[in-house]
Amino acid sequence: MLLPVVGTFALVALIISAAYFLLILKPEQDQQSALRRRMKSGGIAKVGSLGGLLKEDTQLSTIPVVRAILGSVDGLTGPAQRLIDRSGLKLTVASLLLMCLCAGTAAFVVVQSVTHYMFLAAAIGGLVMFTPIWVVTMIAGRRVMKFEEQFPEAIDLLARALRAGHAFTSGLSMVAEELPAPVGTEFRLAYDRQNFGMPLPAALRELGNRVPLLDAKFFVTAVLTQRDAGGNLSEVLDNLASVIRERFKVKRQVRVVTAHARMTGWVLAMLPPGLGLALTFLSPENMSVLWTDPLGIKFLVGALILQVIGTLIIRKLVDIEY
Repeated sequence: MLLPVVGTFALVALIISAAYFLLILKPEQDQQSALRRRMKSGGIAKVGSLGGLLKEDTQLSTIPVVRAILGSVDGLTGPAQRLIDRSGLKLTVASLLLMCLCAGTAAFVVVQSVTHYMFLAAAIGGLVMFTPIWVVTMIAGRRVMKFEEQFPEAIDLLARALRAGHAFTSGLSMVAEELPAPVGTEFRLAYDRQNFGMPLPAALRELGNRVPLLDAKFFVTAVLTQRDAGGNLSEVLDNLASVIRERFKVKRQVRVVTAHARMTGWVLAMLPPGLGLALTFLSPENMSVLWTDPLGIKFLVGALILQVIGTLIIRKLVDIEY
């Protein structure tokens, strides 16, 4: 029984890996190689290549047909592209969607081979399908938190550059060179965009859109307001950095106070699946009733649904907005 399941899973994994390499990785590698050759040739080709890289529309896929299809459904590709931009991963929307499809298909095949119940396999496959999106969302959240920690230092450096007599765009370049990722990466992108033709207000607004932080929007609003109304921008930036540091201090205090509640929520959420996994290894003959008996299948599906609902409720209770 185990050998056919392993063989089926290996075959599906091989097919998925081959398709991913032929449809996603190889075209991207070919495109990057061609881009490097064009940039090494210098002159107009180099400027044109960089101009194409810095345009607002991010490439959805390296395959023209897939790119055209995804471009027609902006309601789906827009949020996915923004999520990828926030995570900083070198992915396209087509790559992310293919990963979701492969993960859901693999889970469906494995569960169907083991239990022979289509409904259970479809339910688990549908849940597993969102695993790549969840992983990218988690990476994006961590990157945004790191940006929030580094942002006051970037504003201070920019204010010192302005007081020293540098232009605002030169200050952006200094922040990009002196500070590590993700702050340095985002400021480098804003600097490169305005340096290659995008208006500075538009480049700053793109910075605020890529980083879903209220502090970043405050920064963009302060700079654009100063450009229209005038005033001492370095002083405004110093005050903004102080406010951000105070807000971040309060945020950490709230996280310390709610640490016990968040830990309790994680324990309550992980206890049922952990206990079920342990009983499966300790008493497989008793637990096998859940996926061999029709009534056990219904209980298992109901337990999965209630587990997801309970986890969402617990997360809502312990996730305090501040």
